[in-house]
Amino acid sequence: MTQPRKLKKSESLEIRIPYPTKQAFMARCRDEGRSASEALRGLIDAQLDGPKAPPARRRPWRLIAGALVAAAVGAAAVPSLARPGLRAAEFTALDANHDGVLSFSEYSQP
Repeated sequence: MTQPRKLKKSESLEIRIPYPTKQAFMARCRDEGRSASEALRGLIDAQLDGPKAPPARRRPWRLIAGALVAAAVGAAAVPSLARPGLRAAEFTALDANHDGVLSFSEYSQP
C-alpha cells in the first residue's frame, strides 16, 4: 500500500508584531535550530489539538470563608467547654445512688 501524501505547505499567514518581538523570536528559533515557520506551525497545531483545561484558579475567598466558619463554630463551642453545667462536687451531691449517672428524679430534687 502506498502511504498518504503529505500536504503541501503552500499557504502563508501574515501577522503583525513589533520589530523587537520579531527579532527576539527569530533569535530563539535560531538558538533552537528550527525555522520560524516550523515553530509557528507547532504553536498552531497545539492550539488546534483542543482546548487545554484552564489552570486551576486560586480562590482565596473560599479559604477565608472556611476560616470564618471554623472560627464561628469554635467560638460557639468554647463556652460550653470552658464552663460545664455541673462541677464535680455538685454532680456528686446530686448523684444520690453514686452510680455515676444522674437520673431525672435525682436531678429534679432540690
